[in-house]
Formats: sequence, structure tokens, C-alpha cells
Amino acid sequence: MRRTQRKTLIGVTAAAALATASWLPATAATPMADSGSPHLAPTFTDDFDGPAGSGVDGSKWTLETGDNVNNHERQYYTNGTNNAALDGNGNLVITAKKENPAGYNCWYGPCEYTSARLNTAQTFTTTHGHIEARMKVPRGQGMWPAFWMLGNDIGSVGWPQCGEIDIMENVGFEPNTVHGTIHGPGYSGAGGIGAGYTLQGGAFPDDFHTFAVDWAPNEIKWSVDGNVYQTRGPGDVGGNQWVFEHPFDLILNLAVGGYWPGDPDGGTQFPQQLVVDYVHVTGGS
Repeated sequence: MRRTQRKTLIGVTAAAALATASWLPATAATPMADSGSPHLAPTFTDDFDGPAGSGVDGSKWTLETGDNVNNHERQYYTNGTNNAALDGNGNLVITAKKENPAGYNCWYGPCEYTSARLNTAQTFTTTHGHIEARMKVPRGQGMWPAFWMLGNDIGSVGWPQCGEIDIMENVGFEPNTVHGTIHGPGYSGAGGIGAGYTLQGGAFPDDFHTFAVDWAPNEIKWSVDGNVYQTRGPGDVGGNQWVFEHPFDLILNLAVGGYWPGDPDGGTQFPQQLVVDYVHVTGGS
């Protein structure tokens, strides 16, 4: 991957991690689960049914708040329904806006954008399984939507020791390509191990597509619309530790700017939306 730094966790529960972790952004927010949390049920379904304008199901998702200095992202993640709401047609819409209505401050000064980031760290984790989302990604330079997973022991062991599985990432300057990646000790950040999938005809922002991993002991397979495009296992991590045999939680977010996608430019139109039809997890343990 072409990143020089990694997406960072916005909140943790361990006081020691808050004091020492270099990956924390300028603003810590919603506490995340750590290794002391119970292992939760391995089946998850959210079809985002509900009235237009309503918020996500709080028994399934937690909205994080804050900015992200380590990747030099430009957005401030908000709670409530300003940036994450149901559309009444069975979709969750995560909206990135060029605004700062509440006077939020980011690492670079007054924030220029708002967006949303959701996680299941306090409500759902799984070890292995089929993890799938059907989504339509936004369009434009500086957009960075992602569907990914973090090991829920991050509060005690830190990142990248906890492990990270990126099921889908897209950067706006590559509308035809999405990326799947794993990060762990010795293969994190720009050294993450993964591959891209390029759409033949059309671009990902044009329509919905299904992004999934099939995660089994010592094996992770990535697919787009049912087409498997890479498989990774312990033999792919260069003799480093394979850290993908414990509970992980889910994350959905839409970042604006950062080292990898670059910042929005004059051609980027706002608002931009990541539209999520569903998130399903089956077969975990």
C-alpha cells in the first residue's frame, strides 16, 4: 500500500495506552473494548431498516468522535445524525460535509470537514467467519471510505500488535480500485500486506458492490461481488507474528484527506456519501 501512516484508533480504555500510544489522534473519544471485554456473539446483522433521518442502532454501533492527526486526515467525526443516518430505504448513509457548525478544532486548526466513524467494539466481536457489506462508495479526490476490523485487545497490546483487517478501502483518485490489507507487528502502515481489485468497466462510486472476507484459521480471503482476489496466511507475513486468531470488531468510516488519499481539491464536490445497504457476519466463533 502507498500509505505512510495508518488509520488510528480514536479511543481506548486502558489508561496506560492513552498515556503512551503514539497512534492516538489529538482528540480521544468514545472508549473502545479491550482484552478484558467478553467475547460476544459471532453472528451480526444490520440491514439499516428504519425511518429516514433516524440514527443507527445503538445496540449494534457506537459513534466515535474526534479528529485524526496521525494520518493527517481533515475531518472531525461527530455523533448524532448529522453525519450518520438512515435514509428510510434500508441504507445507512455516512456523509462527509465541508462545514464546521460547532466550531470543532482539529490538529491543523479549525476543522474544515465533518464525517462519521462507527464501531462495534462494545457490542459485537467475532473470531473468523464471513464478514460482508454491500456499499456504494463516494467520489472525488480526498475521499477515503473504509470497512475494516481491529483486534479488540488494542487497549492492552496496542496497534499493530492487535492486528487489523482492512476488508475494503478506496481512495478517491482510484475510482476503479479497492484495496484489502492486513496489518500486524512488522507489517504495518505502508508495510501492510494486501492487494487491490480493479473493476473492469465503470467505477465503484457508480453503483453498489459487495465487499467481503472469508476468515478461517490461518487464512483470510478477500472478495468483491463474490470474486476472490487474494488469500493471505501466516506464510505471507515474512516470518512475523500472525495476529488474526482472536476476536475483532467492525468499523465503518468515511475519512476526508490524509497522507494516502491526499486532500480534497477544487474538483471535489461536497457533500459526499458512503451508502451502506447492509453489514452481515456469519460463521464466526
